Amino acid sequence: MKQTFTIIRISLLLIYLIVCNLAFSQLTKSSDYSALVSLFKEWRTFEKPPLRNGAPDYTVEAFNKRWPAFKTLQSRLNSIDTVSWSVEHKVDWMVVWAEMNGYDFNHRILKPWTRDPAFYKTIWTERSDVPAHEGPTHHYVIDTWKYNFPLSLSDKNKLIEQLKVIEPLNEQAKLNLTGNAKELWIAGIRDIKSQIDDLNELLDKTGVREHQDLSTEINKSITSTEKLVKWLEAGSSKKTGPSGIGKENYNWYAKNVHLVPLTWDDQVVLLKRELSRAWSSLKLEEHRNRNLPLLSEANTIMEHDSLNERSVRSFIAFLDQQQMLTMKNYYEPALREHVGRFVPKEKRNFFLITMHYDPRPLFSHFYHWFELAQMDLEPHTSEIRRAPLLYNIFDSRNEGMATAVEEIFMNAGLYDDDSRVREIVYILIAQRAARGLGSLYAHANEMTMEEAGTIHSEYTPRGWMKTEKDLLKFEQHLYMRQPGYGTSYITGKFLIDEAMAEYAKKMELTGQQFSIKNFLDKMNQIGSVPSALGAWELTGSDVGILKSVIK
Repeated sequence: MKQTFTIIRISLLLIYLIVCNLAFSQLTKSSDYSALVSLFKEWRTFEKPPLRNGAPDYTVEAFNKRWPAFKTLQSRLNSIDTVSWSVEHKVDWMVVWAEMNGYDFNHRILKPWTRDPAFYKTIWTERSDVPAHEGPTHHYVIDTWKYNFPLSLSDKNKLIEQLKVIEPLNEQAKLNLTGNAKELWIAGIRDIKSQIDDLNELLDKTGVREHQDLSTEINKSITSTEKLVKWLEAGSSKKTGPSGIGKENYNWYAKNVHLVPLTWDDQVVLLKRELSRAWSSLKLEEHRNRNLPLLSEANTIMEHDSLNERSVRSFIAFLDQQQMLTMKNYYEPALREHVGRFVPKEKRNFFLITMHYDPRPLFSHFYHWFELAQMDLEPHTSEIRRAPLLYNIFDSRNEGMATAVEEIFMNAGLYDDDSRVREIVYILIAQRAARGLGSLYAHANEMTMEEAGTIHSEYTPRGWMKTEKDLLKFEQHLYMRQPGYGTSYITGKFLIDEAMAEYAKKMELTGQQFSIKNFLDKMNQIGSVPSALGAWELTGSDVGILKSVIK
């Protein structure tokens, strides 16, 4: 008996040593940065749903079945010990953490596959000016802008395979769309209808009708989309519920997914302040410029093309000569690709109006295209930052920076040749503050989207948002679909300004000279991560929103 107990004790001791060894090995592994990279790859593979009849599966059953696997991935992330890591690696951990929170929020609250018909739009004819398409999109969208027509044989076959997702996805939409968000439902019909037009345009592209198999698939997609539109229209009268996610959910989403350290109330205060500042600054600029001639519009193709060429040269020369950032050989081509064409006066929306007076304020916002060219041609060294972040988590950085540099370049002297152009910059700020403010009230369900649009329209100076209604509808719909996007231009700008201030203070305290070139270069090197994370990596200073989760 004694011998038996001895054997048992030895066995238990061996088991204990094995367990301890495994635990120690796991601890060693989980404190290694490479473990995060491996987990990130698993996460991104998991995040893409399995197929159901040839389309991504967004059914309730599929989400419920996969939920335990998600919780395991989340637990593994939280078990990683980052105490000894560099700030750069901790930022990467935060990116994965935010993405997983985004999946959780979409599963619990946003549920675009259930509440948002526009989620099922498949055809996208233009590249977004930010890293990924704005708003929730499904995982098998077709970017027709990536194709050159007439198509090669391989591209034709690839496009046919992509198009085959549309019919089963449209059928699944009828199964999944059980939500009661009235405004999202009605506005989403417009997006699905637009897909019919996009498919017809695809059918008319050079060489497409010559391929019977391709044209047949496009026609099947058109018929399927038409049926979905009729189904959506038939159900619209039954929808009675709100579309906003409410203040509490908005606050959780801002903090834990987009890493914006501002509550709903904070954002209301900020956007009201920016709206007032923009209007008052505009009026002071108008007073200052009262003896100068008014800006004249380009009202012919020749005038427009001449204005564009002058403006491109002026803008690029300014960035280079004033040492605003390190110039790359792909900046000017990236800008020229998006300078735009002449549009008759009666068809100009808000942004086209500004472009036909002087395009340089929006060329500043086209900083977007510099960033995208960098992503294409100089991929980030971090695998976690190389591809676009999920769930539009990049918005505070990309939209914030694009908005911030409009005023940064202005204050650095871009319009010293014509002070009247400064007025356009303040009109842009006012428009973005007004539309963001409207979107906040809409998400709190204190206003309808139409009422939010009224703020957007009425508080944009000179009536420039009243000329063309499609832009107004598009923007307010997008911001209802993607919480925080409408405010990200101003909240992101605020965070970029704050980062620049902290960086300047750090330079001053260490006896170094602040350089806007160094600031912008460093932010570009950090990449398209939330502004709060960029500021942390730039300055090394903890940001309030991060304190509860940084290890």
